[in-house]
Amino acid sequence: LLGPLQGYALPLKEHGLYTYTNGDNCTQRETKNLRKMKSIFYLCFLIAGIHGDRPCQQNSSYNNSPENYHVGNRIQVGPANENMLGHKVGRSICQFAFHFYKEASSQRNNKNVIFSPISISTALAMLSLGAKSTTLQEIFRVLHFKPNEIQQREIHEGFRQLMQSLNRQNANFQLDMGNVLFVKDQLKLQQQFLNDVKHFYSGEAFPENFKNVRPAQQKINNYIEKKTHGKINNLLNNLDPATEILLLSYIYLKATWNKTFNPKYTKEDDFFVDENTVVKVPMMFRMGMCKHAYDAQLSSTVVQMDYKEESIKAYFILPDEGQMRKLENGLSCESLTKWRKLLSESSINLYLPRFSVHGRFDLKQILYRLGIRNVFTNEADLSGITGQPRHKISEAIHQAIVNVDENGTEASAVSTMEIVPMSTPTILRLNRPFMLVILEGHDDREDASHTEGDNQIERDNVHGDMVFSK
Repeated sequence: LLGPLQGYALPLKEHGLYTYTNGDNCTQRETKNLRKMKSIFYLCFLIAGIHGDRPCQQNSSYNNSPENYHVGNRIQVGPANENMLGHKVGRSICQFAFHFYKEASSQRNNKNVIFSPISISTALAMLSLGAKSTTLQEIFRVLHFKPNEIQQREIHEGFRQLMQSLNRQNANFQLDMGNVLFVKDQLKLQQQFLNDVKHFYSGEAFPENFKNVRPAQQKINNYIEKKTHGKINNLLNNLDPATEILLLSYIYLKATWNKTFNPKYTKEDDFFVDENTVVKVPMMFRMGMCKHAYDAQLSSTVVQMDYKEESIKAYFILPDEGQMRKLENGLSCESLTKWRKLLSESSINLYLPRFSVHGRFDLKQILYRLGIRNVFTNEADLSGITGQPRHKISEAIHQAIVNVDENGTEASAVSTMEIVPMSTPTILRLNRPFMLVILEGHDDREDASHTEGDNQIERDNVHGDMVFSK
């Protein structure tokens, strides 16, 4: 289950218990799932469509000029070209996701990691609207966009389509994602940039007096708290009065299991963090029909669970003992496509820990190591934002929260029953480090009428929001 914590977490120690206050103002105690449970939360949408016949522009680099993308000079897209843009942008986001994960994980040894790459990538793409020269080149290079494969204006249009399709809600699913810039009030925000940010990214930019630290910090924190329905608060706690430009990205997601766990079967059980560490966790239990398979290439068992929102799928991946590193190194966009064909439905007894994790990233450090450097230095050219160069991003922060429980997120408990075949069920206990992947996409299957070209499109159609938990 993917979504925000129902309240706020108060860590007590590296191992052991933490408490959190839920919406009913009652305090609950749960077992923290430990320092070696890593989780990564990201949304990676690869949308496949009909391949167009338009050749790629063979320019050698990206540059910001008015004819490239600005509102009023928007790209004209037909149905085929529109699908291609979503596919190309989604594919690049997926590549960025795994690249970012490996860097983030390597820097947070034995600590929880949770982030949303689509949120981070949209923040960077939004920032690129005002970037020029080396600053622009570095952003697109790290986002895995190549000028001979996709034009600059197509990138922004592709993100616009993704943002439009993502930010939706119904009784069983809600996703709110956004990005915001706060700019020193002595700098003049360019109207063209404001127009483009709103059109392509539904983003916002505000002038702010950072020298007046306390009210500025409170204003920014209140903005994020409101946008995340109170789930992310006090994002900033040490605002630098010398800040010039502050970039923030946020994500709020809640979803409900299609078949919920019955809370009366949740019992305290052991979770084996490593050879020397065992902690107690609330272990949920559910029996019934479920798609699962063994991925020999990754030495891992994969289980698929569905949400009430039919396009949302959760994959729990339990590596064989001692094989977590192999899973982390081998997991790719292609793995996600493979699982859709590998899985088959049968009876299973599933034991799954209930957990909540949240993560806050200083993007400046990680992005610098990935190759986005110029924008954080005095050599930055963000003149498309401020009207003048040499104004840098002082701070870039990202925070996300994931909650896995019996219901989904923020839903009343509902017990479910189903008829299962009279056969010996598979027993799967996720009582050691594992990974969780959540995909958003329809389970399209090949049929006899598909051509090889169609099948290639389907192989690339890993249209998903994904979470990894270790």
